[in-house]
Amino acid sequence: MKLHLKRPIVFFDLETTGTDICKDRIVEISVLKIKPDGEEILKTKKINPTVPIPLESSMIHNIYDADVQDCPTFKQVAREFDQFLKGCDLAGYNLLRFDIPLLAEEFLRADIDFDIENRNIIDACRIFHQMEKRTLSAAYKYYCNKNLENAHSAEADTIATYEILMAQLDRYQDTPYEAGEGAIEYPVQNDMAALHKFTFQKTADLSGRLVYNNAGQEVFNFGKYKNVAVEEVLRKEPSYYDWMMKGDFPLYTKKVLTRIRLRSMQMS
Repeated sequence: MKLHLKRPIVFFDLETTGTDICKDRIVEISVLKIKPDGEEILKTKKINPTVPIPLESSMIHNIYDADVQDCPTFKQVAREFDQFLKGCDLAGYNLLRFDIPLLAEEFLRADIDFDIENRNIIDACRIFHQMEKRTLSAAYKYYCNKNLENAHSAEADTIATYEILMAQLDRYQDTPYEAGEGAIEYPVQNDMAALHKFTFQKTADLSGRLVYNNAGQEVFNFGKYKNVAVEEVLRKEPSYYDWMMKGDFPLYTKKVLTRIRLRSMQMS
């Protein structure tokens, strides 16, 4: 099957020093551009991260300090890759949670204003999870080995969901999960905060510091202003913006925060 493209799409993947999008760095990047006429261009480059690669990361991707000591830094190749990605949609596997946020950080550290606005973002991982999800009745049969009577009645569905979660905890709480880039976690725990982190996805930035409330407003997702609208906080306490801009927050989060601040100033 040939992709129906109106503009090029770039599939990409990163190997990195770790999984912290604020602190970790790229050690290898591979990009595959598919043009509307079907032409394919593949580029793979090892990157000197300028920081030591932890042994546990090297054992996953098999890239060690000696392998990248003579390679260019990301800043040295950033414009090359920025041009390669210009005007392209982006695709990958699990790229929404990790690859795009970390790539955005690297570009912004290199003084390149990388943005995902006006791009189509295709995550094959999300397609997999969405298309292979089970109905409540099927999940009830799978996890509880019982048929769901009165399916689609609020009471039956509510009770079934509770039983399913209990069965999932029994089944998965000691089960390792590959969270991306080889990181192993045990996310299914009998802890509501842990389950929230594992299942909740929509964010206003790329790292979950800023999320949306039910009204579609950006709100803080941490600290003393958790669940309070960003515009409201910036209006009542302008110094909070300065504190975040100077703090150890992702550059993309700061970029979104600045965008909200400018929008608020224009509307006032």
